[in-house]
Amino acid sequence: MRIIIAIIFCCFSVFGFPQNDKTFEQANALYNEGKYAEAIDKYESILKSEVHSAELYYNLGNANYKLNNVAPSIYYFEKALQLNPNDKDIENNLSFAQQMTIDAIDKVPEVGFSRIINNVVNTFKVDTWAKIAIGGVIIFVLLFLMYHFSYATSQKRIAFIISVLSLLIACFSMAMAFQKESLNKKDNPAIVFSQESKVKAEANQKSEEVFRLHEGTKVQVLDTYEDWNKIELSDNSTGWIPSKDIKLLK
Repeated sequence: MRIIIAIIFCCFSVFGFPQNDKTFEQANALYNEGKYAEAIDKYESILKSEVHSAELYYNLGNANYKLNNVAPSIYYFEKALQLNPNDKDIENNLSFAQQMTIDAIDKVPEVGFSRIINNVVNTFKVDTWAKIAIGGVIIFVLLFLMYHFSYATSQKRIAFIISVLSLLIACFSMAMAFQKESLNKKDNPAIVFSQESKVKAEANQKSEEVFRLHEGTKVQVLDTYEDWNKIELSDNSTGWIPSKDIKLLK
């Protein structure tokens, strides 16, 4: 259930918690009363009890947005989107929050064969690709048995053709599942929480500064060395940032 709060230009709302948690209801009540900082404290107390949900992160994002907390609002909307990637409300509110950021970073578009493959791979989750592969194998086995024990030539031909297609689909889906898993492992996003952070060419303070980032910017973490993280931006720029300046989304 959503308790709608109307604001100028857009509408931000809080979700009802599936478990009907009393603390969550109290946090929602505080949110509706405009006591956003107190609502955040209540929501975060739920997180400390190891309870996570898209609804909880969504409400935390909204409460922080109301207080103009750029990095936390983006962070929590991103966390909500990880758990519920097809939710349009989360996507829209994340877009509003991102408009508060300072850094304007271009995204290098994927082109050619790589773009096609990644689009296909990202069509389903790893589990879905795996289920398709298992289904293909089962169909292959059943139709192969039908082919083996059937006496009619037409039935044997149909069973053979479909069984081969099923096997090909199973192999293709398995390959996509492995590729999706590989992409998931490489995907290590983080949000800059420091108001301004100097990104260095190497993992030390004396190194040359290559650029600066500001709160709310999303980065990809490529490597870690002591108290530093090597990051990459959507325009393929790379550098080393102090670990304390970012917060990992995973």
